[in-house]
Amino acid sequence: MEEIVHILVHAALDSLKVFPFLFLMYVLIELLEHRTNITKNKNVLTGNLAPLLGAATGIIPQCGFSVMAAKLYDKKLIRTGTVLAVFFATSDEAIVLLLSSGSGSKTVAVMPVIAILFAVSVAMGYLFNALFRREPLAELGEGEEICGTPCGHDHDHDNNLHRYFLHPLEHSLQIFVYILIVNIAFGFIMHYAEGAIESFLLSGKWYQPLIAAAIGLIPNCAASTVITQAYILNGLTFGGFIAGICANAGLGLTILLKSKKNIKKTLRVMGIMYVVSVAVGYAAIGIMQAFGL
Repeated sequence: MEEIVHILVHAALDSLKVFPFLFLMYVLIELLEHRTNITKNKNVLTGNLAPLLGAATGIIPQCGFSVMAAKLYDKKLIRTGTVLAVFFATSDEAIVLLLSSGSGSKTVAVMPVIAILFAVSVAMGYLFNALFRREPLAELGEGEEICGTPCGHDHDHDNNLHRYFLHPLEHSLQIFVYILIVNIAFGFIMHYAEGAIESFLLSGKWYQPLIAAAIGLIPNCAASTVITQAYILNGLTFGGFIAGICANAGLGLTILLKSKKNIKKTLRVMGIMYVVSVAVGYAAIGIMQAFGL
């Protein structure tokens, strides 16, 4: 009984240590966030810079841009490569959790993660725009604008208290609960099956990208939280982690999945994301193994 209490208390304390940093990060994101509307310039949507700009906006740690990209793609206003650039760059909660992890090595990993996500996003964006260059596109109507609603919430009429305190607090509490659950689960696993976990990490690292990428495709912030927290707790290799985060597109896939008329295109996007993400994960494992990391 004492061991169980110790595991629960330890998990709670570790989770509580992260909470203030989570809250501050989400407040900062709200302060920096503004209604970015790339649809005001129609040429940006289909021009040569579209994948590059899509990757740059997707890197920003908030899910509004993946939602916007999904809406544009659903209306056939952007090409497949452009929506993939945004989706591959989107890391949902990963960057925030790494920055607030309290682990120096994991915090330092933020820059390589951003660099990898950006490089993959730009490369895949231009590649698939070239491959699907003949796909028919529609035009944005006169005066029509499409904006992403960050994290599924409409902030248009929020007052400052809600925008800069209540919403970050709500989001932080939600992620805190996910982290607590993962910490408790890993606490019990490491206490009762530490040897088995170590063996799996050594022998099962080649399976991790396959599993993590599948989890990453789940359009919910719990997916990115579980993947990132597992990496922070050393339950997931960097290769498995980067595969899962590459495949995670925040709430963007939810928008596409709700649209029944473009289900084939949605499945194509998801298939491409899974295959590329797994490949990136294996590449990361191979490179780290080659350099003895």
